[in-house]
Amino acid sequence: MENEIFLFPGKAPGSEKVHMEEIIFEEPWEHTYKRVIKGVTAPSLIPFIPEKPNGAAVIVIPGGAYRRQVFNLEGTDIAEWLNSFGVTAFVLKHRMPGDGHEQALDVPLQDGQRAVRLVRSMASQYGINPAKVGVMGFSAGGHLASALGTCYDRTIYEPIDSVDQISAKPDFLVLCYPCISLRGWNTNDGRDRSTPIMEVLKKYSTDELVTKDTPTSFIMVADDDTITPAEHSVNFYLALRKARVPAELHAYRAGQHGFGMGTTKGPVQSWTAACRSWLETVIEIA
Repeated sequence: MENEIFLFPGKAPGSEKVHMEEIIFEEPWEHTYKRVIKGVTAPSLIPFIPEKPNGAAVIVIPGGAYRRQVFNLEGTDIAEWLNSFGVTAFVLKHRMPGDGHEQALDVPLQDGQRAVRLVRSMASQYGINPAKVGVMGFSAGGHLASALGTCYDRTIYEPIDSVDQISAKPDFLVLCYPCISLRGWNTNDGRDRSTPIMEVLKKYSTDELVTKDTPTSFIMVADDDTITPAEHSVNFYLALRKARVPAELHAYRAGQHGFGMGTTKGPVQSWTAACRSWLETVIEIA
């Protein structure tokens, strides 16, 4: 990809023995399409720079059930929208837990921590205020964003260089129809609990990891979402509320799951306006 910034010098930790081909393909989805990425072994950031940067940065994490990533609707399209009001964006292409990496359940979080640190290390280069670096995730990407907000201080890979001395704590979270924990599902629904996302959720149930130090959060979900039910978002919001962390929750009447920037109809079409308003308050821009 053009302007790709690789997270690690050389092989990513625990991926030295993994040999697979990264593939990108497109598949139809409603009135548009999904651009899908699978088989990542060299995690990276794709930068999107606005014409007039305001100093804030957001790392965008597309979803895909921890099997793949939907890189346009929940990634590049989101980055371009953030650019439209001055936010510098970086789309995260991370490794998947089911692809044979060592510490398999940790690799998304390893890549996420490194991404936050790397963006802060490049703050002067991109005109970023290192105290205004947030993460924004969709579905499984929302889980990773919530894990970064609750597990930012866990040592899950050996420090490699000076970048790893920088804080991995995001300054704010945007969670879009996020997966949060196994508590958000009916455990008698016949769902396969051995899939990569279920295994990650068993280890990182982030609603149970919230503390007073978890970053302020914006959470968005549709009430009719049957893929990641609204209970996930509600449980994380209630955990933030209990910890007295400022948060905003939007549960839209309809919209289902996975729409990202791919829908312009129905109740969820207002989510971007609500999110922009919240972001502008958090990052203190006009």
